[in-house]
Amino acid sequence: MAILIRDPVAGDETAWRRLWAGYCEFYQSVVPADVTDATWRRLLDPKSPIVGRVAELDGAVVGFTHCVMHEGTWAIHPIGYLEDLYVDPGVRGHGVGRLLLQDLVDRGRQGGWEYLYWHTQAGNATARRLYDTFTLADDFVKYRVRLR
Repeated sequence: MAILIRDPVAGDETAWRRLWAGYCEFYQSVVPADVTDATWRRLLDPKSPIVGRVAELDGAVVGFTHCVMHEGTWAIHPIGYLEDLYVDPGVRGHGVGRLLLQDLVDRGRQGGWEYLYWHTQAGNATARRLYDTFTLADDFVKYRVRLR
């Protein structure tokens, strides 16, 4: 199985939307249609701070990452926040998630990023097994104040 990690293109929209729906369902979240539409547009916009990548297996898009690039007060170089990583359940266990994450690590090293970070639910044991092979979790606690 040859897995290709690449930038998304307009022709990936249907496959991406299918995967996005599965991702939102996994997290038991409803993302409004206008937000989903805006996210897709941002993924294709080279001026957007959101970097999207897709995994292609035998010509089919089977996974994605969305990384938000931002500046920081504790760093000079860009920082990457991996907001979303998802792999089609039908192809899990074949290294797609590992390749997607390694792709971002490699892009960050080549691009001079200060660091790449992410978070996941504490009980997401499958993802955490993968993530722990890249780095150990820190002891920070996340807080979120909804403003809208």
